[in-house]
Amino acid sequence: MSAKKKAGGDDFVARMTGAYKPGDGYIELGRALHDGEVFSDVVVGLPVAMCNRHGLIAGATGTGKTKTLQLMTEQLSKLGVPVFAADMKGDLSGLSAPGAASDAVSERAKELGVDWQPEATPTTFLALGGIGNGVPVRATVSSFGPQLLAKVLGANETQTSSLSVVFHYADEKGLGLLDLSDLRAVLQYLTSDDGKAELASIGGLAASTAGVLLRSITELEDQGADAFFGEPQFDVNDLLRVSDGRGVVTCLELPGVQDRPKLFSTFLLWLLAQLFHELPEVGDTDKPKLVFFFDEAHLLFEDASKEFLDQVAQTIRLVRSKGVGVFFVTQLPDDVPDDVLAQLGHRVQHALRAFTPRDAKALKAAVTTYPKTDDYDLEEDLTQLGIGEAIVTTLSTRGTPTPVVWTRMLPPRSLMGAVDASQVEASAKASSLWSSYANAIDRQSAREMLAEKMQVTAPSPGPAPKESHEHNKKKEDGAVVHYLKSQEGRRMINTVARGVFGLLKKAR
Repeated sequence: MSAKKKAGGDDFVARMTGAYKPGDGYIELGRALHDGEVFSDVVVGLPVAMCNRHGLIAGATGTGKTKTLQLMTEQLSKLGVPVFAADMKGDLSGLSAPGAASDAVSERAKELGVDWQPEATPTTFLALGGIGNGVPVRATVSSFGPQLLAKVLGANETQTSSLSVVFHYADEKGLGLLDLSDLRAVLQYLTSDDGKAELASIGGLAASTAGVLLRSITELEDQGADAFFGEPQFDVNDLLRVSDGRGVVTCLELPGVQDRPKLFSTFLLWLLAQLFHELPEVGDTDKPKLVFFFDEAHLLFEDASKEFLDQVAQTIRLVRSKGVGVFFVTQLPDDVPDDVLAQLGHRVQHALRAFTPRDAKALKAAVTTYPKTDDYDLEEDLTQLGIGEAIVTTLSTRGTPTPVVWTRMLPPRSLMGAVDASQVEASAKASSLWSSYANAIDRQSAREMLAEKMQVTAPSPGPAPKESHEHNKKKEDGAVVHYLKSQEGRRMINTVARGVFGLLKKAR
């Protein structure tokens, strides 16, 4: 079959240029390739207005996923769209520096018919709790909620249910869960003799379950995660910044917490959930308010409960109307659950390998998710893609899938590699966000409130009884103890405690 012909006599170039219509507000991914020939006049990409329709960037290690993410980020920024990206290995820090010319880059640019010029992108660096170089990012325990926190703690269904009871109690009593020490204090109180009576009205908490949760919290603190939970909490509106007409790229540096995948993957979902709650409905616009790249997406879904997966799918589905587009970046398409995968209209699939039975199954599954094509044998071609090549289909401005096309990707204009750690640190400290988030705040919260409450409700030692009244004193003490242990006495203690607690809260 001719390189420019498809069965039936249709012209390949005409069909592809008709489907992919580049122009203003268009993100260029690369140029079409067919039967080994590159067609520099067939520009493959997607309209920026459709970037709030979510997408998938997948492929085996070393096939070019990170460079595709970098390429898209540069162009989105240039079109005035802010971008958030998680940087797993530090490679994306190169966005902040102009690229370096090389023979490989020059050859690729010439082959694709583009004028390549090095160019940096405005970038801000964040770090979870200041673990690593970047503006410290924190979030309160209460803002995470029981479902997300259960994911971080590796909690099972019973433990997650118990966490929900703890969060409900803290919210009802006005106990601020700001950091992990606050959560520990509430768990310890509710399993103490003083707290059990209060807990009985909303559901019990088994001592064994509380013990497991307390141990999980300790393990998380030992890993340094306590630096992340607390205040000041990061304001997601700071992700929406534009500088001199260019969208600011917010790069979350994660090399320092690579050994805590549940923490950083769940934090990314927390960010999405916060965006959904904070941003107003905007519907379809000329360009999204933010594009969110969710790297190493498989980490979010590993060992996740059905309830958690439902929460993810719902958040992804609804956040589009807030003007936020989400691109999942992972190795295999089946790393992403079907309910989420069904929402990903843009597909950039780098090479897949069929070395194992699972790889072969994933390859067949990936083929079924693409529009039907007579131009390529996808099951074979997906294993034959070179580095920096991908099988692409996107959504047109009419919302319909574009034809599948083998694409040779453009080289990014920023540095394809990491910048020095000192440069990341200097950039973070020069950011306008540094003064807002650099220093942690430790204000009064559940831990202090419960400590005060225990002091208030604890019996105060009275003066030593006189010898002549010893017998009468014992009788009086016995009556008091009997009353305090009675149901009426417990209600009185709780009433007094709540009153004192309320006065303390107002005094703040």
